[in-house]
Amino acid sequence: MDEMLTRMWEDLVGRIHGPFSFRFVLQPLMALIYATRDGIVDARQHRPPYFWRVLFTPGSRTDLLHEGWKAVGRVIAIGALIDVVYQFMTFGRIYPFEAATIVLALAFVPYVILRGPVNRIGRAWMTRRVRT
Repeated sequence: MDEMLTRMWEDLVGRIHGPFSFRFVLQPLMALIYATRDGIVDARQHRPPYFWRVLFTPGSRTDLLHEGWKAVGRVIAIGALIDVVYQFMTFGRIYPFEAATIVLALAFVPYVILRGPVNRIGRAWMTRRVRT
């Protein structure tokens, strides 16, 4: 187990400057685009920020997480494909746990983190526009 974690850490650090390093910019950018789109929709519908709802609404947590996965599904699928191709070209084999870690860190986590602030900014902007 210790060897696997050591190899995984070295592989993850080595990916920053290797081939396909554009995904470290592209995937978070796509997550930002989707988070902006969905955050504005949340603001228009007067819903609380996404992450807040996921944490403090246990009854609908599954539906909310499903909604998040659905929203960034393409980004996650493309990221997984890019990482699998990268691993095959670089290592000659595929490490699914590493691929899942990279995809979640580059796509889903930024989406979850950014959707709430976009909602708040959008709501503040919309209420300011209404007052003027």
